[in-house]
Amino acid sequence: MKIAVVAANGREGQLVVKEAVERGHDVTAVVRGENKSVATNVVVKDALDLIAADLAGFDVVVDAVGAWTEETLPAIPNTAKHLADVLAGTDVRLIVVGGAGSLFVNAEHTMALEDTPDFPDAYKPVSAAHGLALKSLRESNGVKWTYISPAADFQADGERVGSYETAGEEFTVNAAGESYISYADYAIAVVDEAEQAAHVSERFSVYAK
Repeated sequence: MKIAVVAANGREGQLVVKEAVERGHDVTAVVRGENKSVATNVVVKDALDLIAADLAGFDVVVDAVGAWTEETLPAIPNTAKHLADVLAGTDVRLIVVGGAGSLFVNAEHTMALEDTPDFPDAYKPVSAAHGLALKSLRESNGVKWTYISPAADFQADGERVGSYETAGEEFTVNAAGESYISYADYAIAVVDEAEQAAHVSERFSVYAK
């Protein structure tokens, strides 16, 4: 399988590349500067400058763009929308590394985690940016997208356990009442979805057992 990982130099992007390479996939890192991932195929280009010819021939494109500052946060929704537009009308699937804040906390899907009183104010801008990315995917036409929400406690340096649980649109905790997953185990879920195409045109969530 041919997989392109956009923002492959990021912490999640590097782990997705590593997971896919170790499974024997043909992986291309899309980066803006020197490649820091284990991919040997590299495209040096800003995500928003990618055109259809750059992504032709891939089976899956993974959008691993992340941002935290006010200046950079627009990159999250802008990249998701741009890639959806570029891939519209093709068979190339788009998998987007998402956020947890937009997961629903009630069965009616009228309240999201980010709307609850205990949701940290510091995370609200990032959550809103990821929410806009999801909204743009839902409003897109002709693209085979998948949006994967991590658990609320998404740990960059967490241990790779090698397993995870899946849930749908609703915020879900494990048997210990925790919503946690490491970046490494999340990367497993991304590559599993690339291989299985189990949630095309859907958002689902993942968390540690």
